[in-house]
Amino acid sequence: MEENCLFAKMSKCYFGVEKVEYLGHFLSREGVSTNPAKVTAVKDWPLPSTLKQLRGFLGLAGYYKRFVKGYGGVAKPLTEMLKKDSFSWTPEAKNALEQLKELLITTLVLALPDFSRPFVVEVDASGTSLGAVLMQDHHPIEYVSRALSV
Repeated sequence: MEENCLFAKMSKCYFGVEKVEYLGHFLSREGVSTNPAKVTAVKDWPLPSTLKQLRGFLGLAGYYKRFVKGYGGVAKPLTEMLKKDSFSWTPEAKNALEQLKELLITTLVLALPDFSRPFVVEVDASGTSLGAVLMQDHHPIEYVSRALSV
């Protein structure tokens, strides 16, 4: 580090620990997982009563979307509410909110990629969304999904 003029702040260095928190995630030998404190905030989030509150929820949930299989399809009724004059809580939107909360609090630990081993990409599509999973050894590394527009 000294040769390359790099410095470390000792209060932010960890040595010999099993798990490290980094950017709202936990990194461990098993892989990358969500921060339980952040996920609890999602679980306890009340039904948004304004557009701003809904955007706040979707922002927090969207940060963890790579941990949720099919995020785009599940969140679609909520993102539809962001359109002009579309903010109304239909049964479908309330169900999407609860389903998204449940998916976020029961997320898997994502594996860290090993670039010396082969990757597998599984894709799926329906009339409403597209999804893909990047995996190694049958363990997900990341999920990607998008809702389709009309």
